[in-house]
Formats: sequence, C-alpha cells, structure tokens
Amino acid sequence: MITQAPRGVQDWYGENMHRRAEVEKIARDLAKTYHIKEIITPVFEHTVLFQRGVGETTDVVQKEMYTFLDKGERSITLKPEGTAGVMRAYLEHNMYADPAPTKLFYVTPAFRYEKPQSGRLRQHHQFGVEFVGSKSPLAEVEVITLVTELIRRLGLKDAKLHINSIGCANCRADYNRALLSYLSQHEQSLCPTCQERMKKNPLRVIDCKVPSCQDIVREAPRTIDYLDEECRMHFEELQSLLNQLAIPYEIDTGIVRGLDYYTKTVFEFVNSEGFTLCGGGRYDGLIHEIEEKQDIPSVGFGMGIERILYFLDKEGVILEPEPPVELYVGILGAEARGRAYQLVNQLRFAGHIVETDYMDRSVKAQMKYANKIGAQKAVVIGDNELESNKAQLKDMLTGEVREIALDALLECL
Repeated sequence: MITQAPRGVQDWYGENMHRRAEVEKIARDLAKTYHIKEIITPVFEHTVLFQRGVGETTDVVQKEMYTFLDKGERSITLKPEGTAGVMRAYLEHNMYADPAPTKLFYVTPAFRYEKPQSGRLRQHHQFGVEFVGSKSPLAEVEVITLVTELIRRLGLKDAKLHINSIGCANCRADYNRALLSYLSQHEQSLCPTCQERMKKNPLRVIDCKVPSCQDIVREAPRTIDYLDEECRMHFEELQSLLNQLAIPYEIDTGIVRGLDYYTKTVFEFVNSEGFTLCGGGRYDGLIHEIEEKQDIPSVGFGMGIERILYFLDKEGVILEPEPPVELYVGILGAEARGRAYQLVNQLRFAGHIVETDYMDRSVKAQMKYANKIGAQKAVVIGDNELESNKAQLKDMLTGEVREIALDALLECL
C-alpha cells in the first residue's frame, strides 16, 4: 500500500506534467494582460471560514470537506475552493485600503471528498480570479471575457456560456417563499438532505444532483422571475455588454451554483454534453459574511485544471509540445569529463537545452540514448577533440555530420 497513492489523487510527471504546466502558463500569461496579480493562500484554513463563506447548507460543507483537529484542538479544513481564502487574505492584509478594484488570480490545490471521476479528483487544482470592489456588470464581463479568451487560446471549441441571475437578499426573500411553497407540495418525494435544506435554504434544493429531486425542481419557480428592479437592470446591462462584445450566451435558469455566497449573476461554461468547464458569478455578500464590518462587492470564477485537461483530451486538442533536447554531448574517457561538462554548462547558461552522459556508457550506448530522448544534435568529446578543439556534430534527424570547432558550438545552436 505504501507504494500506491490514496484514491482520488494523482502524481504529475512526464507528458501530463508538461500539459498541466502549459495550461497554467497560458492562464497566468492571460491574467497578466488584464493586470490581475497572483496570490497564494494557505492550503488549510480555520473551518469556520468555509462554514460562513461557502455556506453550512452546501454539499461542500456538509459532505465534502477534509476537516480535522490540529494539536491545539483547533478545527482546520483543507481548502475545498479558492475564493474564501482569498477574501480572508484581502481582509487580513487591508487590501481594501488600496485603490479599487483589487484583481487577484490563483492556481491552487483544492480538496473535496467526493467520488473520483473524469476531470474531478479529491485533490484537484483550480485556476481562479477574484475581482473585488466593483458593483458594475462590467466586472462580470471582465472575468467572462477572460475565460472566453482562455478557452480560445487553449484551442477548445465545445464550451458555451450559460448565464442566470439569482437576485440579491431583497428579492431572494420573495423567491424563497414561492420556492418553499412549491417544494412543500413535494416534500415527501425529496431526498432526506433536501427535506432538511428546504427549511434552511430552499435554493440549495435546485442544485441537488439526486435524480428524483431534479425531476421535482424542473417545474419549480425560477429566480429570474422574482428579480427586483436593481437586479433586473443589472442582468439586462450584463446581456447588453455581452451582445456588444459578440460573446454568445444562453440564459439558463437552472444555474444557481453550489455555493451560498453567490448573488445576482451566476454563469457556467458548459459543453454540448452538459459537462461544466468553469463556473463563477457575483458574490456581493461574501466579504460581509466573513467580516461583518465590511461590505464590499466581488465577482470571480474557478475552473479545474484537471477538468480543462479532460476537455482537451475529449476534443483532441494538442498543446504546445515540450521543447526538445537541442544537443547531446557525449563523453569519451574520464579525462574529457570535466571539460565536456564545462561546455554543457556554458550552453545551458546561454539558454539551450543540453544533455550529457552520467552513466559511463559506451559511445554507441550514448548515441542510442541521445536518440531515445529525441536530441536534435549530438557531439562526442574525447581527448582528441579537446586537443584539436574540433569535433563531429551529428544532426540526429538527417544523419548529416559536419566538423565544427568546440568554441563554436554555441553558434551552431
């Protein structure tokens, strides 16, 4: 067992590691063009942060969190998502005193105890953005355009924007009454969890994944029909901005998102089979839930790196390949080892990818190894080459061999 990882996690190495790093690089580079700064928050936080921020009635808090007592008998939780920790850091470090808005992005591990499946693991990794300080629908448009462009740069084709509005605290009260009235007529057919949810937070029933509950909520009242004037105008302006930017979207009244902190706009990017690539929205009340003295609007999203890789595989998208080994420097004899490795270092310091022999292989075995690792060129350095300052440079793709001066190796690359 000690040589086998726990269920629901994976090791990253080789081609998979390269593909993940490439996705993260594309995401980081794009975020910088939006003047969004990177933030890293701890892997674990006080449990109460997620209970308040994410919501005690959510599946995440009730079923999926990895929570334990530390040696000081404090309840600690491995973070199940990135937003709450970023908001805690925003408050702790008084970022609200900086010029608004504050725009932050992260690439972080997240932990949820759930059934492992394609693109979803118990330890997964998220790329996310938090846009703090603006009430304008333009904040939502900013993060939506970022995701739209990221999807384009990744080469994905099958991902469409779905949007909805779940209103604010003012209009949510009327909606909750209408929803509760409807659910009460079907209470006995709801799963036990939803029977409890409908009393504490009826909106959570809409997000239930149990088939019998999904059948019931299909005919339930929709939040979009209960928006007050402010929320309605906000949603209409969002649509107008998306139309002006020619970003296609679909109004999907079934989207409520799985976390309690969302208000007004919620959105998802969904493929033709109904799998969600990315989800986010507005959460104007989240900071107030964490720190009652503060009331600052926020918008953001999170997307799983593993889910992106799953979508890439599904669509057959090939990412930029890993850069090849430009030169293999073979070593003939112990006397040449130091000088040969000196040349290797010089070329590496100049920015070239160079490999050499560490296994005391024969020259023939070294050339086989150079071929296996895909080296583009190869040279063997021994006493004669050092004495004459010349060596035979072989093009491993064409087989062409030409004589070069050792001190001209850099120019040859």
